[in-house]
Amino acid sequence: MAPAFVDLALASLDRRRRVAIAADSRSQPATRAYSRGVIDERELREAQLYTVDRLADAGIVLTPEEREAVEVADFGLARLAETGLQLLVYVNTDRYCAKELVLRPGQTCPEHRHPPFEGTPGKEETFRCRRGLVYLYVEGEPTREPACIAPPGAYTVGREIELRPGMQHTIPPGTLHWFQAGREGAVVSEFSTTSRDQLDEFTDANVRRT
Repeated sequence: MAPAFVDLALASLDRRRRVAIAADSRSQPATRAYSRGVIDERELREAQLYTVDRLADAGIVLTPEEREAVEVADFGLARLAETGLQLLVYVNTDRYCAKELVLRPGQTCPEHRHPPFEGTPGKEETFRCRRGLVYLYVEGEPTREPACIAPPGAYTVGREIELRPGMQHTIPPGTLHWFQAGREGAVVSEFSTTSRDQLDEFTDANVRRT
């Protein structure tokens, strides 16, 4: 085989390989690399105090016990300001659940869905924005010019729903979704059927919800 012909054949093979690799990557969730760490007690306490203050700004009065019950979820990534969530659970029975969700400016709750469990179709939830602005992303036709850029992780859905104070949206069971606060952060009330956070299925295999 002539050298020139060999070069052309190898080049053609290389192009086919690149096309195959690109096609395969489009079929998989996009995952951006990050390092793992652990948030310290100071960061945890600051997040709890931030949550209490933002709820007060929204006119939501808490008891002393509720102030101490604020949960901080960093999803095992230790990038709390970027990927995380602060929440307070008022009630969670085998019939219904009520929570307050607080997000810092630009903070994102990563993509996940609520799967079936114990003979139920999974959690159905309604988000109602109380203060600030939150962008919710769900399954469906992706928004052409979304307001948010997803942080490192895996994000596959892109239909954007903007929630301002007084606006709400219901997410059916099993629906992939993620959300991000606007520039001023957000306070969101969540009303749902029974919540089993430990069963949530995240698109990013690195995410942990304990």
